[in-house]
Amino acid sequence: MHADLSRITYRPERHYSAVVAQQGRVQLDADANEQTAIQLFQARTLAADLIGQHGGPQDATGFRIELRGGSHELDDLLIGGGRYYVDGIQCDATRPQPGVPVPAEGAEGQGGADDPGVPAGAPATWTYWDQPDGFRDPERPGDRLPTTFPYLAFLKVWERSVTAAEDPALREVALGAALPDTAARAKVVWQVLPLPGAELGLGGDNPPADDIRAAFTRWAQRAAAPASRLAARSERPGHADDDPCLVAPDARYRGPENQLYRVEVHEGGTAQEATFKWSRENGSVTFPVDELDGTWVDLATLGSDDKLDLNVGDRVEFVDTAYTSRGAAEPLLRVAEVDLPGRRVRLSDEPAPGVGRRPELHPFLRRWDQQEGAWQGRRGARTDRLRHGAVRVEEGGWLPLEEGIEVYFGTGGTYRTGDFWLIPARTATGDVEWPTDAARRPLLQAPAGIAVHYAPLAWVRGDRQITDLRLAFRPLSAGIPATSDAPPAAGPGAGTADPAADAAATRPNRSQTTAAAEAAVDEEGAG
Repeated sequence: MHADLSRITYRPERHYSAVVAQQGRVQLDADANEQTAIQLFQARTLAADLIGQHGGPQDATGFRIELRGGSHELDDLLIGGGRYYVDGIQCDATRPQPGVPVPAEGAEGQGGADDPGVPAGAPATWTYWDQPDGFRDPERPGDRLPTTFPYLAFLKVWERSVTAAEDPALREVALGAALPDTAARAKVVWQVLPLPGAELGLGGDNPPADDIRAAFTRWAQRAAAPASRLAARSERPGHADDDPCLVAPDARYRGPENQLYRVEVHEGGTAQEATFKWSRENGSVTFPVDELDGTWVDLATLGSDDKLDLNVGDRVEFVDTAYTSRGAAEPLLRVAEVDLPGRRVRLSDEPAPGVGRRPELHPFLRRWDQQEGAWQGRRGARTDRLRHGAVRVEEGGWLPLEEGIEVYFGTGGTYRTGDFWLIPARTATGDVEWPTDAARRPLLQAPAGIAVHYAPLAWVRGDRQITDLRLAFRPLSAGIPATSDAPPAAGPGAGTADPAADAAATRPNRSQTTAAAEAAVDEEGAG
């Protein structure tokens, strides 16, 4: 997550079950965050072990899909409320309802029809077009539902960080505007998206539900699998002797402070298409935007010190909630002018259309630390270091960041926007913390995130022709019979007089399709 962290110490392969505080010791953010990660991992692993890859509670299974036709290009999907678990992650599709305001002075009653403060006909469920983190735009052809049937509606789930720059309610105003914000938040993001049936390689318009689920599982495994790798190291730079008082003379990392470097994929694709951006502060240096006027941006603050402010030449990304949720990768802009008294900056170009124009989406600038200039490529040619403000990916060779830190992209990678790696750099050792083999060679690592999870919801063949692909699970608990009602103990191998009851008692409590769950409830009620 883009937060002001010292480092991430959680390592699931070490099987730690708790972080134990010791008296008189310094407490670090990494310790508290590791405890949270341990508990979250345990809870989600247990849920996934009991529920399976995905499923919802029998009486509150969410994300029921219905097709609502209009003009064909603007078809919509209704998303039923309730809960659903994907790889142990809880997703809630329940739409919050507006409260009842205090009636206007002199008005009779509360919440009357004449009260303008009460919204009329508030929708009870989300839809494809207004889902909370979808930000689908009818003007974008790629956002519209497929015009041919069949297609699969599926659930995409991941987590992202939220700071006070995006949610001002997180800031404690009693601390004053001059102090930094406190803790960040991790948010579960879900989106209901369509997938053309042809991409699953199934025959016919109405294959069996189990075949659809199996084909989607194969597709999801390919989509979620990391396809790029990176290694990091620190090498003694050529200017190391310019200021030997900063760190030890033999140090390779020459920065004056401890840093958590973040290397993040900007534009995805193959190595020839991909770019990356990097930050020495884990991408946590942000500036909330008050107003955008062409290339001029009015900011709520210009930073608390010289290390966390903006200067001419800095690269910034114009971000808002919709931009983040869509996983967009617009060109990074350059700070062309800084007006300190006016608390505003002029950018090298206008932000992309649709970004930063809506105050309710809390726009802000995120600073990245790559700089302009040419560099020596693997093949010996001098080439422009940046493309659209981000650094070009080059595989199979060490690429310099700054202060002796270098990164290496493994060959044959495919890059996804938002994937990132974290590199702690420490002045005490003059080195970076990165796993190595016995010969101290840096190991190639898959991205630290973003971890994306998928679940199938419905196979849509047309209006009123939808195959429900959700699964449901029953509660594990059952009533405890009174002692006086307990049947006498039977010997080994003995059963009851009712074979059907014996079968029911031994039947596993397995996940089932929602339709099957509803049928089972009806059958039990009829009995």
